[in-house]
Amino acid sequence: MLTKLLIANRGEIALRIHRACKELNIPTVAVYSEADRDLMHVRLADESICIGPAASSESYLNIPAIISAMELSGADGVHPGYGFLAENADFAERIEKSGFEFVGPSSEIIKTMGNKISAKKLAKKIGLPIVPGSSESIGSNANEEAEKIGYPIIIKAASGGGGRGMRVVDSESELENSLNLTRSEAEKAFGDPTVYMEKFFTSPRHIEVQVLGDKFGNVIHLGERDCSLQRRHQKVIEEAPALGIPQELKEEIHSKCIEACKKIKYVSAGTFEFLYENEKFYFMEMNTRIQVEHPVTESITGLDLVKLQLRIARGEELKIKQEDVVINGHAIECRINAEHPKTFMPSPGKVIDYHAPGGIGVRIDSHLYNGYVVPPHYDSLIAKLIVRANEREDARVRLVRAIEEMVISGIETNLEMHTELLKDEKFSAGDFDINYLENKYKDTNKNG
Repeated sequence: MLTKLLIANRGEIALRIHRACKELNIPTVAVYSEADRDLMHVRLADESICIGPAASSESYLNIPAIISAMELSGADGVHPGYGFLAENADFAERIEKSGFEFVGPSSEIIKTMGNKISAKKLAKKIGLPIVPGSSESIGSNANEEAEKIGYPIIIKAASGGGGRGMRVVDSESELENSLNLTRSEAEKAFGDPTVYMEKFFTSPRHIEVQVLGDKFGNVIHLGERDCSLQRRHQKVIEEAPALGIPQELKEEIHSKCIEACKKIKYVSAGTFEFLYENEKFYFMEMNTRIQVEHPVTESITGLDLVKLQLRIARGEELKIKQEDVVINGHAIECRINAEHPKTFMPSPGKVIDYHAPGGIGVRIDSHLYNGYVVPPHYDSLIAKLIVRANEREDARVRLVRAIEEMVISGIETNLEMHTELLKDEKFSAGDFDINYLENKYKDTNKNG
């Protein structure tokens, strides 16, 4: 049973979770660092507890401090949001062993899917199409393995995430140095130097399928999203449904994802991520948490994913059947960051003036308010602007209007970049892949 929830996160996702709890009449406990005492959800929560200094290693990643806060407050469940401890199997296991409810899948599933090598093995075993590559960590046979896969290849950290721990290699002469650099980065970022290699596709799209499973073995999918507009492997704009994919291929991959979830007994919200090229899907990884971009799926299905997560966590059976899930219209999301629009350097500071856009089909998920100070210690995401319309072009135009209406002063933001992207001819036509944004800004930097 879930009678009081501790929100083990910050910023917009923490506020998003608080709102869902409020609607389900679940009391909330906000934990915060010394730099975050003025966060909106901290002000709104039923209780709030400081768990450490500004550094995330001493606060939001401090498992003993979070468990102590749960014991102190009497919370019997925890929602990790995304980032921080959301996909930390040790954290989930500690929560389970302490007798609390973890809003998400089991620690065993998180552990298996969190390691990209074991996830790949499992995906292959359960019948998902996988990217050609090494099935084990790279050892002394690196040259042989790379030749077998065929250049270009991409080296990835087995425990990686968030776009870190990746390096593209075009030829044998680059291989050894690239391996050493990636191993070093992986060790520093994730505490695990294990790397593997995959075929590097030149012009794929990044497509992901949203799934939801309960504790009774029921699983549904909520369609797919296109997250191809990325910079440095970080998503910038996401939309749903994905364009230009034959319906029969969509249905086939949806079915495979549902089948996979049933085989591994997946519980809560999860996302299968694929590369899509030449009308073929290739499994990359599974995210065992709520995604940043979940609002675009909510916008076209009318379903509240966080509330559904909470209902599942407290033992309720999914009332929604697959036939009840109806995809209606088109939604696009822009990630608004506190950063310089050209250099992309973080821009912390005090928000002097904040005005959120409105109107039909406009949603803003943000923890900003006038006078709020964006701290320098965390990810620069400050808002997500989501619009929905019956047609994609109407959604695009609506989003341009909404961005032009949005006011954030006192700090730099990437609003200007989003306006530019939304007016881009290639984006308007839906003609882009995961390399498009990177190449666009490379060209801009060369010319500028």
